[in-house]
Amino acid sequence: MISSSLEQTEALAAWLANKVQPGTVIGLDGDLGAGKTAFSQKFAKHLGVSGVVNSPTFTIIKEYEGRLPLYHMDVYRLSLDEADELGLDEYFFGEGVCLVEWSRLITELLPAAYLHILIETMDESQRTITITGHGELYDKWCRELKEKWG
Repeated sequence: MISSSLEQTEALAAWLANKVQPGTVIGLDGDLGAGKTAFSQKFAKHLGVSGVVNSPTFTIIKEYEGRLPLYHMDVYRLSLDEADELGLDEYFFGEGVCLVEWSRLITELLPAAYLHILIETMDESQRTITITGHGELYDKWCRELKEKWG
């Protein structure tokens, strides 16, 4: 999909926040400044998280309370071995929702079923958002998104 505004990106984040359930894993990728953290902030808002949500670049994982617990991760500064030692699978298979920025760096550690979102900058205000489902549930979400947004 093409997002021409933060409001359009927020509509996607809101739609997903209403779909998620315990154990949902969403991988977020894109260049620096593409909008991963902005997407995460809007997603958290619609998940019922109050307060400031910012990138966990140096803390790696930030936990927030909303309708479901939100585990917001930024694995940019981790090697695959370091990420593996953190025991991320306890979060992936836990009672909350995992939002993983720079997920492509730890693809081998992600569960078999997850939703991948790639945000690419077209210009100052437009983004191309490519959503790929891995697993039956996430494939279904992608079909629903395609029907909704074409």
